[in-house]
Amino acid sequence: MEFTTVLFYIFALLLVVSGLKVITSRNPVSSALFLVLAFFNAAAIWMLLQAEFLAILLVLVYVGAVMVLFLFVVMMLDINLDVLRKDFRRFVPMATVVGAIIVLETALILWHGYGATSTVVPDTTAAAGGMGDWSNTRLIGKVIYTDYIFAFEVAGLVLLVAIIAAIALTTSHKKDSKRQKISDQVKVRAQDRVRVVKMPSEKSPATVAAEEAAAAAAAAESASAKNS
Repeated sequence: MEFTTVLFYIFALLLVVSGLKVITSRNPVSSALFLVLAFFNAAAIWMLLQAEFLAILLVLVYVGAVMVLFLFVVMMLDINLDVLRKDFRRFVPMATVVGAIIVLETALILWHGYGATSTVVPDTTAAAGGMGDWSNTRLIGKVIYTDYIFAFEVAGLVLLVAIIAAIALTTSHKKDSKRQKISDQVKVRAQDRVRVVKMPSEKSPATVAAEEAAAAAAAAESASAKNS
């Protein structure tokens, strides 16, 4: 057995174990860290398969950006684990059915890719237009944007729908929160918001004398009330 084969089995075993720990760990932070470990093992397997571009892309995008965002959100939110596990048993049958379907489809793909293949597929990249000297990045780009362009566009559309759905779900319209409504601002009238009050700029001497007399009378009344 070659050394690369031994490394493949080691990384595959670590990948499976870390994947199981992602779904079985009780702490969300631990699950996220095990997912980071799973990404690193998958990147190592891709390095063994000479897919360096995919390995570096997995580490930079998922481990360096997506998982950091996951950890930030998980550690900032106050997640009540008891509430999350309250209805766990109710979803076990559906989860079992979905998991069985995924396992069956994966088994069929592996059997069709390995078990049903009896002849070696020749490498035609060197004969097809001199693509034998191309790098992995260039080959992946050519395959994505020629043979799988429709699937690539569908994946982009699915991601766009997921982004719009996430924004719609996280946007909460609370009664105590103030939001800007452009339509109401356009329809507003000046007389509905502004009231002009006319008042003299200063008091006349007669008004000042009358106010002082009224204040003196009020003080005399209060003093007589106290003496009585």
